[in-house]
Amino acid sequence: MRDHARRQFGVLLEKNVPMATRDGVTLYADVWHPDAPGTFPVLLSRTPYGKESAAQNPNGSNAFFARFGYVTVMQDCRGRFTSEGDYTPVFQEVADGYDAVEWAARLPWANGRVGTSGQSYLGATQYAIAGNDPLPPSLQAMVPVSASSDFHQSWVHHTGGASMWGWLVPYAIFKGRNTLERAGRQDLLAKLDEYVDPATNFSMPLKDDWFRRRPINSWIDLLKETAPYFADYIHEADDGPFWDSINLNIQAPHVSVPMLHVSSWYDIFLEGALNGFQSISRMSQFPRARSSQKLVIGPWAHLFPFVVPTSGGTGDIDFGPEALIDLHQLQLRWFDYWLKDIDTGVMDEPPVSIFTMGENRWETFEAWPPPKVRDVRWFLHSAGQANTVTGDGTLSTVPPAGEMPDHFTFHPDNPVPTLGGNNLAIPLGVKDQRPVESRADVLVFTAEAQATPLQVTGPVTVELWASSSAVDTDFTAKLVDVHPDGYAQNLADGIIRARYRNSSRHPEPMEPGTPYRFTIDLWATSHVFLPGHRIRLEVSSSNFPRFDANPNTGESFGDATDAITASQTVFHQPGMESFILLPVMPR
Repeated sequence: MRDHARRQFGVLLEKNVPMATRDGVTLYADVWHPDAPGTFPVLLSRTPYGKESAAQNPNGSNAFFARFGYVTVMQDCRGRFTSEGDYTPVFQEVADGYDAVEWAARLPWANGRVGTSGQSYLGATQYAIAGNDPLPPSLQAMVPVSASSDFHQSWVHHTGGASMWGWLVPYAIFKGRNTLERAGRQDLLAKLDEYVDPATNFSMPLKDDWFRRRPINSWIDLLKETAPYFADYIHEADDGPFWDSINLNIQAPHVSVPMLHVSSWYDIFLEGALNGFQSISRMSQFPRARSSQKLVIGPWAHLFPFVVPTSGGTGDIDFGPEALIDLHQLQLRWFDYWLKDIDTGVMDEPPVSIFTMGENRWETFEAWPPPKVRDVRWFLHSAGQANTVTGDGTLSTVPPAGEMPDHFTFHPDNPVPTLGGNNLAIPLGVKDQRPVESRADVLVFTAEAQATPLQVTGPVTVELWASSSAVDTDFTAKLVDVHPDGYAQNLADGIIRARYRNSSRHPEPMEPGTPYRFTIDLWATSHVFLPGHRIRLEVSSSNFPRFDANPNTGESFGDATDAITASQTVFHQPGMESFILLPVMPR
């Protein structure tokens, strides 16, 4: 890293600066700018949460960057707080984002060069700009943090097809409060409190009976004024053209700007940074964009570290002093390079920087996935009794011989409870998995203790041969590190909805009793299994309420009023080998 002189300025704040969109709606922004003559680059952020909180924070991002010679803009999104119009999450940010960039470039204090910043939904507004072809001409650099790049497969639904149920309704309720306040519907505001439990998270989880409510599509009527867009989440369960305009991975060929993608291993939107970085690096038609993507993945959960460096906030584990980073300083080096032409050294460093858990250290690579990793199959084995942690399930790199399959019964009304993971609203991060490993509907496969460190860095998938008595059901998988004292640390998990086993866009029912091969995407991790630790894989059919519990009836998403049990069979034998594919890093 190269140090360079950074002049600091006094800061002035302009409140409620209006912007007219192309369709005549007025959006309002607060603008911070240096108290000095001349013009400066602009950093634009767009929020659905109310710009006033930024205005009241003298140590927040807007004031920070303004002190270092930027015009910083925090704009209320359409239909939110001071801005006019009706709110439809993310879709509206494509055109509005374009208009906001070009408007910001023409502000009196601006020199015409614009960057974007922000996390979570404020990162989503940045990825949404990629839906414009071409991108706004004044846009020169972006830093999307903790944002989904594919809003079908990591925002509303999930890679594999189940819905992101643990946060979907709570988040709609959380944002819907402002919608109801704007409409003067105090009666409906009071009604929302019947659905939710108090929580320390920014949104509140549903009460258990509301999480379990059927049919799921009844939420369309319950939220018709709070979140009218919720109907689309139910009716557009299949991936397809409806979602394509806000899918960065589809829009990547015309992305023309440098992006610094930031996320974390336990973030609900980890998919976004990984896939966004890869998609643009591989598919952009602009060589400059392909070569100027950066990726940073830390060990945190959602909302960390952002502007307050931390090594915790991720459930049970503190990842140590190496986990601390100052995102403000990282972004300042990025924007100084791209918007001020200062050689900060940021582009001399490898494009990928990731935190490896277990040994709790940062590593850099020239690409993602790391070029040197070797995919190793760890095969499932048992004598047909892998149920619970006391069963006979094992993992090894030796393929199975003739082995009995494993069986369990999936009761949608008694799903396996979520214990941590990549969540929002519900508890997130690292949690001990032993309570769920005692259930008969959880198959547990455990390897021998490691004699030497084993580093797993990259995408993780499970290939599962299975059958069901149902025409549609789910299969879940979870990668776990078993510590010498027995603590079972969750690392990554995933799900596959059987109807989407061949395509997320074209669902197909199963033939009951017929074995199929399922690919379960666990996204990715970087973790060292230390000596004495054991690799474990859990297989089941639910992870609730992280994902909605499949009613097993084969009806369209949200329609089922009742649920039926499903008898599940998992095979591991020649011709139907089930395994977890781990990307092993040479030591």
